[in-house]
Parts: sequence; C-alpha cells; structure tokens
Amino acid sequence: MAAFMRAVLLLLLLLGSSLSGCLVDGAPSAEEISVDEEPGWKIGDWFQYIFTTPQYGQDTARLVIADKVESDNNWMLAVSSRTEAQRHAVLNHNPFLGRLTFDDLKVYENGIAQSVFHFPMNEGNTWQFSLFGYNWNAVVDELTEDGAKVEALSSGGGAITYTFDGRIGFLTEFTWVDGSRTTMFDMQLVDHGRDHSGQVWFIRATDLKDELYEATDGEISDTFLDSEHPREGDFDFLVWYLDVIIDASAGSSGSLTVKDHWDATALSRAWGADSEERHAIGTIPSVTGEYTITLHLSGADSYVHLRMAGGIEQSWNL
Repeated sequence: MAAFMRAVLLLLLLLGSSLSGCLVDGAPSAEEISVDEEPGWKIGDWFQYIFTTPQYGQDTARLVIADKVESDNNWMLAVSSRTEAQRHAVLNHNPFLGRLTFDDLKVYENGIAQSVFHFPMNEGNTWQFSLFGYNWNAVVDELTEDGAKVEALSSGGGAITYTFDGRIGFLTEFTWVDGSRTTMFDMQLVDHGRDHSGQVWFIRATDLKDELYEATDGEISDTFLDSEHPREGDFDFLVWYLDVIIDASAGSSGSLTVKDHWDATALSRAWGADSEERHAIGTIPSVTGEYTITLHLSGADSYVHLRMAGGIEQSWNL
C-alpha cells in the first residue's frame, strides 16, 4: 500500500509539473518520496457512479470501501444496492466490486490479480492485463490536471478508456466498447466522500449456467449442477437472470420450471403471446446437486435467455 501511495504522490507531482510543459529537473523518484502518514483509502470512503450496460440502461450506486483485510493484502469494495450486487454476481459486469489489492489496486479476473492500473502513470507507459475475458494492451495516453487517461486495446474485445484521478485515488470514468463499438459497460463518477453510513453488499459468485433457448417449438429439457463454491463451500443461494421475448403471433407461448434434485420447484414462469420479461433477477435456494430445467417454447421469434450463478453473500453495516 505504501508503494501505491508513493506512486500516487509521484503521479500528482508529474501532473503539476506538466502544467509548465516539462518535468522539473531533479524531481524525486517514487522511492525518494515519503509521507508521515499514508493518505490512502479508509473504510467508509465511497464513490458514487452512474453505471450503464446494454441490459439495464442506467443505474446509480455507491462503491464503498467496506473492509481492509490485512491478512490477504486486499481492500473489499462493496455496493450500496443489494440488487446491484446480485446483478454483478450473475452477469459479472463490474470488475471493481470485491477484492482490490493493496499493491497498485489490482482487480481480480477468475481469481488472478490483474494490473488495470500501473504506477507511476507516466505518459507513454505501457503494460498488459486481462479483463472481461480478453487480453488488453494499455498505454497512458494523456496526463491531465488531475489524473491520467489510459487507453487499452484488444484484438477481440474492442477498447477500454478510463481516467485515474490522483486526488481521490480512483476512477472518474471507465468505458468498455466492443468490436462493433457497442458500449458494454460504462461508469461515470458523480460524487465521492467519506464515512458512508448504511449497509453494503458483495456476492462472491460462481457461474453455473448460461443458455439461450430459441428457434424451437416444443419441450426442452436441460440441467445444471450446483457443485458449491470451489473454495468457500455451500452457496448461500443461487442468483437467476432471465431475458424473455415471446413471439406476437397467435398461439405463441412459453413456460419455464427449474427443480432441484429433490423435485422441489425452485423457479416457475409462464408467458403468453407477445409478452416479455426483460432482464429480471432473483434468488432461489441452493441445494447441492443437479437441477432440472424444463422449457416449453413456441413462436418463430420467441427466446429465453437463462443464467444461473451460485452466490456467497457478504454484507457490512458501516
């Protein structure tokens, strides 16, 4: 953490000197800068963002520093909306929820710490990281009065642009567009502060099922396995996601049931012609073992997108 904060101070020094058009001769290196007290994050610090995704449009929520886990050298970032925590659990859309390392604020992708940030952020610095299932080549594109702008490119994932603000030690903006220039995830800072008051959540999740059912007329049977979290044991619950459109033609319909291995119905839905259930999220009990999916679907343009994730929920009252 100390190395990270020295890097932030160096970033601020570089930004200040850039206003005069050049770096001050003899500027100290990161190793030569020291502070009496680390001016870093504290539990209760918060950053409020407008989040935008294709599935949900816009949503506003606070990312809150909920815990400092010295034994793992990780910060824990939670969110002020339980629904947003569930959404992240099943859609994996917000990489900044959960653990961030003390060292350079690395975020975790499939359990591996990734250097989305790379300090000190000198203009032109390059590095690599993985995120959203793609490998990225990043470069500090520009230094501004308050921060550093980064652009990261991937051959298959499109582009990510983001700005790290040295005053607050975190992001003011982050945007990922795919290869077709569709905005897949965007977060824009609208406020920040200290001493958040209230409950915040994070759900550690494991993907169990992601299936799109379409172009069928009749019954579909499928399964998925609740096999517990690979490190934490039993899930607290399963989080489900549904995106459904039923054809408008007469006679079109759809129905869905999900049953556990005790034949108990955990989820049941039915839809008539010209109906929708867009981007719905909820939870069902976790019963270790195989679940059975039964789907009836008719209509040329009908489809059902079902996702399931197992979740272990953490919450903090600050």
